[in-house]
Amino acid sequence: MQTATLSVAAPYLIEQDYAAYTAEQHAVWAELVSRAWPELERHAAREYLEGFSIIGLEPDRLPRLAAISARLKPRTGWNATPVSGFLPAPAFFEMLAARRFPTTIWLRSRDSLEYTPEPDIFHDVFGHVPMHAHAVFADFLAHYGRVCASIQDAWVLERLGRLFWYTVEFGLIRQEGEIKVYGSGLISSHGECKNVIEGGCAVHDFTLDEVVNTPVKVDEFQRLLFAVSSFDQIYDAMHAAEKRAAQGRL
Repeated sequence: MQTATLSVAAPYLIEQDYAAYTAEQHAVWAELVSRAWPELERHAAREYLEGFSIIGLEPDRLPRLAAISARLKPRTGWNATPVSGFLPAPAFFEMLAARRFPTTIWLRSRDSLEYTPEPDIFHDVFGHVPMHAHAVFADFLAHYGRVCASIQDAWVLERLGRLFWYTVEFGLIRQEGEIKVYGSGLISSHGECKNVIEGGCAVHDFTLDEVVNTPVKVDEFQRLLFAVSSFDQIYDAMHAAEKRAAQGRL
């Protein structure tokens, strides 16, 4: 594992011991995928579905992070890097800036299929990593990490955090006249995805102003989300946010 480019995040890097996963854990992964996939085939963004195939995820076996990274790196330079758990913000931003996505290796138990308080490998890999195969999204995410790593102001970081929440975690996109999901919190949660699909959540057109002024809700289903018309829109929004932050008017 290469650690030369990381300093703040280095203490959190670990190895994935793939042989340590049990048959029960592989079965839980298979059940999580089988629960989510029929819905996602109809309602996930085409870039997510393409990414799922590109990175070689298997529906019945937990992912090998090294194999995923070997597929990702030639396309977008990204790497699914195993970490010990939740990272402090500076370490998280440093990893994103280096195109090293911090990936937990533990898997939720069967009695927690719907929700875990902390991200697990299903949320991180099934939810996030397929989008890293898309060049524009990959560039947006790396730029987000670089910008946030350079900012000390907590108020600015909170507002930039809303941009992350309403794109990377709970992002929607309009494709072929329909609302499609691409955010990991929607992809990896059957309940959150169903809430959007069945109209339990208002959907506004994405604008940077409204996104950074909309507080995040972490303890209930989302009541308001934002749909982009293309991924170029979030790439452009990140550059606009960077300029505003530098001018003190985000």
